[in-house]
Amino acid sequence: MYPAQDGMPAPLTLDSLDALAADGDINETPFNVFIGHNLGHRVFTMSVPFRQFYDISDVANDRDAGPVAQRPLDMTHARNLAKYMLRGLVSAAKMRRLIQEKPVPAAFEAIMSALGNQPYFSLQPIVCNIRNTPYGGNGLGGIRGLRLQTERGETAAFKVFLSERHVLWVIDGQHRRAGADFVMTFLQTVRQSGKYPGKAPVIFPEKSREVTPEEMAVWNEAYDAARSYATITLEVHLGLDIDQERQLFHDLNKLGKKVSSSMALQFDSSNPITQFIKESLVADGLLRVTDTEVKDWADDTGEMPLKDVVAVTSLAFLNKSNATGATPAIVEPRQNVVHQLWQKVSDIPGFGDAGAKEKTVAAQPVVLKALAKIAFDLNFSNRRPENGPELYEMFLAKFDEIDFSHQNPVWRYFDLEQSEVDEASLNDLKDWLPPTDTGANRDIGSYQGGFMRFGAKHNDIYPIIGDMIRWQVGLPNRHK
Repeated sequence: MYPAQDGMPAPLTLDSLDALAADGDINETPFNVFIGHNLGHRVFTMSVPFRQFYDISDVANDRDAGPVAQRPLDMTHARNLAKYMLRGLVSAAKMRRLIQEKPVPAAFEAIMSALGNQPYFSLQPIVCNIRNTPYGGNGLGGIRGLRLQTERGETAAFKVFLSERHVLWVIDGQHRRAGADFVMTFLQTVRQSGKYPGKAPVIFPEKSREVTPEEMAVWNEAYDAARSYATITLEVHLGLDIDQERQLFHDLNKLGKKVSSSMALQFDSSNPITQFIKESLVADGLLRVTDTEVKDWADDTGEMPLKDVVAVTSLAFLNKSNATGATPAIVEPRQNVVHQLWQKVSDIPGFGDAGAKEKTVAAQPVVLKALAKIAFDLNFSNRRPENGPELYEMFLAKFDEIDFSHQNPVWRYFDLEQSEVDEASLNDLKDWLPPTDTGANRDIGSYQGGFMRFGAKHNDIYPIIGDMIRWQVGLPNRHK
């Protein structure tokens, strides 16, 4: 252990760094680092080229490779990070042109539009550990280093020499590492084959298409960025054992407080669906959004939590209740259709007013999801009917005929006695609903105190509510 001064870890000196290892390893690579003491523990802070990071690191989630200190890799999460990184590299290449006062070809803008642009790109530092070195990196078998000084003798940084045995074991950042690998594989495939990859993991909307010369110029510059000036920042711990790695993984992932879903969405300027909500729906006055969710209907202000608006709008655009994977290429051609739907929703009596949930069932997100699903099925689904757009126009034309009141017996159809079904003329409705032998959840909610409160299992419920709406306006039966 390196000696302490006044009970505190002593900073590395030129002599001590030279003494970390008397003899260097073969195939050493020099890295400039800053040396700090994170809560008293010596760490290196270093930046490495995007391309290089994967080669000098590994992840401790393979039992055959060594002690496990990681959760299993989530390929979907890694792929989404890869899409973000690819956007960042293209943005970096574009920014470099601007700094050099070079013209930016139109292909840059086209590719950024397809990927999804945003005001700023950055990756949080990746936390690693070099295992096979003494704690702190010093002593026999430690890391060789040199002090880098300014002309006035001030310490500017340190140059350390890492060999092939100095693997950077990733403690926090394995999905960023996998994402970086996806990006480099994509760029190398595009540059070598001249075609966009058609097999997973797909991180660019275009698949199996020939790359144009103008596009290839963009990808070549993005690849150059990954190999040189676009870097990844690392915090490298030194000589931790497996229990220390696991503790650090826990602390990094459990002690931080996550922001609410609504606040995260509000701050996100990258996703075209959230942008559509802010710039079109909210700006046009079709709805008011909030960061909080009201549990008590008596406190309902008429505002909708942003996370619910995103879920509903994503269903209309993408047929899923989250905006992940949305790109301008998908969203922009569909905006008019979705805007028309929200325009109709905003005109529902009581919607958006104080006490909206007590005035109309349409103020419950699950009902809006049902409407969004209809919009998607008629306009964008691969299985949409040939006359889907015409049916959608009919749906919008008859929208005002839908009874969104709590008293509408359609909503509580499953709780009605046969005599009540007959009295309300609902006998035909059963043909629009899922067959009883499919095991579909028919517990869609309850009618209490004059209010229809739909249940919390939205994925089970909204298709059935959609069937009820289809029946009311005369849309084709989706079960036939």
